[in-house]
Amino acid sequence: MEKVYDPKQIEDDLYQYWLKNDYFRSEVDFTQPRFSIVIPPPNVTGSLHVGHALDLTLQDILTRWQRMLGKNALWVPGTDHAGIGTQIVVERELAKEGKTRQQIGREEFVKRAWEWKEYSHQRIIQQIRKLGLSCDWSRERFTLDEGLSKAVRTAFVRLYKEGLIYKDQYIVNWCPR
Repeated sequence: MEKVYDPKQIEDDLYQYWLKNDYFRSEVDFTQPRFSIVIPPPNVTGSLHVGHALDLTLQDILTRWQRMLGKNALWVPGTDHAGIGTQIVVERELAKEGKTRQQIGREEFVKRAWEWKEYSHQRIIQQIRKLGLSCDWSRERFTLDEGLSKAVRTAFVRLYKEGLIYKDQYIVNWCPR
């Protein structure tokens, strides 16, 4: 045994072993008690920070504990598109090139936004995996996945028809533009 623990020698291989053997996969089984958590999806505007690591670690502890109790535990990973936040990040990246979204046009801007999403999403997912978290990766989601988008649109229209969503003029506290 080594005098000093070196995580690089063990952790990546061990995590791959867990994934290969589907240790975190949850099957639909209504005869078994169930437990589920959906990761509050981190925004694709950046990378994870220590607050994310703490929150995700607590969720991992809860999920693993429920598995140990014999429950069919599902922990769904994913990321959020963070619409306006992502737009601002992409606009900042364009500004570094001396460009604006108006100059490059809508089509190119949307393309750049999706490229940023992919870059940031991959970085976040890699960070989550590096923590060794026990997510069911076969169910990974993104908030603009078609099924999720349809559910959000359906809920939005219902809430609008009920008068719970309306348009008004007021200051948005995190983005005065």
